[in-house]
Amino acid sequence: MDRIAGIINLDHEKDVLGELTYFRCGAAVPFAGRYRLIDFAISNMTNSRIESVAVFARKKYRSLMDHLEQGKAWDLDRKWGGLFILPPDWNDPTDISQGDLQHFHNNIDFINRTLADYILVTGSQSICNINFQDVLAAHKASEADVTVVYKQVDELYPEHRLAHKLSIDDDQNVIAIHNDHQNRNVYMDMYIIEKHYMYDLIEECIAHGCSNFFLDGIKGKLPDIKIHAYAYEGEYALINSVESYYRHSVRMLDEQEHDGLFKEDAPIFTKVKNEAPSKYSPDSTVTNSLVANGCIIEGHVEDSILFRGVKVGKGAVVKNSIIMQRCDVDGKAVLENVILDKNCTITEGRTLVGAPEKPFVVPKRKTM
Repeated sequence: MDRIAGIINLDHEKDVLGELTYFRCGAAVPFAGRYRLIDFAISNMTNSRIESVAVFARKKYRSLMDHLEQGKAWDLDRKWGGLFILPPDWNDPTDISQGDLQHFHNNIDFINRTLADYILVTGSQSICNINFQDVLAAHKASEADVTVVYKQVDELYPEHRLAHKLSIDDDQNVIAIHNDHQNRNVYMDMYIIEKHYMYDLIEECIAHGCSNFFLDGIKGKLPDIKIHAYAYEGEYALINSVESYYRHSVRMLDEQEHDGLFKEDAPIFTKVKNEAPSKYSPDSTVTNSLVANGCIIEGHVEDSILFRGVKVGKGAVVKNSIIMQRCDVDGKAVLENVILDKNCTITEGRTLVGAPEKPFVVPKRKTM
């Protein structure tokens, strides 16, 4: 059986989630009550029997390293292979690489030493539940140089304007990669490539002064190389703005959409924290909400997501909101269409109201 090694390339992902990325990179942003965005990429890899995973991180990665630790939550704390967090280390004075090719060049040993035959590269902004063994099978059957993963979305949203789109022929071969705002074939920032071919492309890109491996080494090679397009059919969310983060988080309150992403046969793993079950007072009311463990609810919670250790005081009202770890919402406070980052305190009687299309965001450790 052919093996795959995984690379999660965060180098080109910008911090576009506003206050949520003041103190962390986008991959470390909490999601759906107990997860981080990067959990989906790593879980998809481990569920696909990928045993070596490297994370290319450039900045604001302390929170990410704290969350990932040695990879135990994903069964990647192993003697052979495992999880490798690879922050910048530019110590070669002869290195002429730039952009994300610096990561590929300076960590070329990860590619060379892995026993894998193929390399899977993905980002953290495309949230899905995908089996990469199916992608590999399609790649081998197509005899392509590279296979990219895309989703044909039913409706285009503002976040899709920033994503690359694919033009595809009848044989599922990529004709063009572009930013056509009317094209619904959204590239999911995932591709699979044979290891030795990838090495040659990296060397060629660096020699020609390129800065982005995908844009210059793959997209820039069209039509000289064969790029196959793999159509992903499952639940999908692209999170590259506060608005898209809020909208897709709220979607998790729909049971069908939640179960389409969090599958029993392909679970999404995350760092384990042992906390007591949530406690609900006799006067509390909670409807259509995700409530993680360790919460204390004395007020009213409706259509909201509460992370671990959140406290909602007596008489407080939380509607259509996302409340992250260890936030305190004191008595008689009112929150509607609000995102509270970790360790925030909303004092008694305070009212914060945003709009569904523009939620009110409170940065980490803020008291209001």
